[in-house]
Amino acid sequence: MTVREFETYFRRLYLPLGMLALRIVDNADDAEDIVEETFMKAWQAISCGTEIENFNSYIYRSVRNECVSFLRRKKELEDIDSIPEICEEIIDTSFRDAQIWKAIDELPEKCREVFLMSKRDGFSNAEIAEELGISIKTVKNQMTKAFARLRESLTTGHKPFFLPFL
Repeated sequence: MTVREFETYFRRLYLPLGMLALRIVDNADDAEDIVEETFMKAWQAISCGTEIENFNSYIYRSVRNECVSFLRRKKELEDIDSIPEICEEIIDTSFRDAQIWKAIDELPEKCREVFLMSKRDGFSNAEIAEELGISIKTVKNQMTKAFARLRESLTTGHKPFFLPFL
């Protein structure tokens, strides 16, 4: 594998792998560290001549295994069976989650803030309005704007089944 090929994999898989690790370890900083460490180990193996037949499978399984090791070191792993095995569904879910978060990150700042307060934090429109010092109508307008932009970013001619709130 060339450096260019590895960089391509890194760019394409970093965020989806981060989403997978986050679901397992439940901490964004730890998940990011695990993914970075896994890529470093993969590059070291490749540099030493290790042939990796299916890099996608290899890196996903490696991230899962690093997450398991991390949880064991922290003594937070009660049941290894609770951590999903890597399959197409897990990979698809990590890509979907990465696309959603990328689209949310691309929202205008105030729009993103209102959207996250509503959907991630569970605030009502009135609570958001009070917290941000804006009117409820402005909150509703920002949510409408967020949904429209997310729908536009995440669809390719049809409404995806995984985004019922759009």
